[in-house]
Amino acid sequence: MEEADKVQQAAELAKQVSASMSSEQFTDFALQTLMEGGWLMIPLALLALLIYFEAMSLILRMSKAKLKKTPRAVWSKWLDTPAEGTGHVGEVIRYVVGDGIVSDDAVLRVEAVKSKLLPDVNARIIVLSILVTIAPLMGLLGTVIGMLTTFRGLATASGQAVDLVAEGIRVALITTQTGLMIAIPGYIFISLVIRSRNNYLAFLAELETAVVQRVHKLEDAQ
Repeated sequence: MEEADKVQQAAELAKQVSASMSSEQFTDFALQTLMEGGWLMIPLALLALLIYFEAMSLILRMSKAKLKKTPRAVWSKWLDTPAEGTGHVGEVIRYVVGDGIVSDDAVLRVEAVKSKLLPDVNARIIVLSILVTIAPLMGLLGTVIGMLTTFRGLATASGQAVDLVAEGIRVALITTQTGLMIAIPGYIFISLVIRSRNNYLAFLAELETAVVQRVHKLEDAQ
């Protein structure tokens, strides 16, 4: 048992050492890339922070509705007993059914909920799409600047031109690589936000249909 414990401790220690080494290597690589990429790496880093902050805030905002945890079979019962509704969906139903399902204003209130939330979300999605599109373009700008600097150095240098060109191209492509690394996750975040928005739109459409059906049933019963 003691030997097994020692082996397990040694394995855990090896994992910790490898993890620390990998984190240190990653930190060194990130710092080296930041230094070699030039001054354009600073606005790229700020752009990445802005993109990911905006995307995460949108995802968290849309996820507060918890539509997956509140299927139609659940919230449709809340139309008759709005007080039992919970979460964001319950709040929407209480607002829509406010004066009773017999009111024609119920349908208008669904549109009011839609017009209150979605225009802001759509506007922020547009801004996020623009920021994500800017990232690879800014990286390409850095590559162009780096290439111009390389060719300027070639015009004044003598000897070892191949090494100078290779090193210049390597450094110049760092910004393009960084821009793509920022943009690709950004597009993934945009797709997640759009899917969450579409799910919310589908919920409001189903809610409106359910309200209209119940209003018609009550009118026919009268």
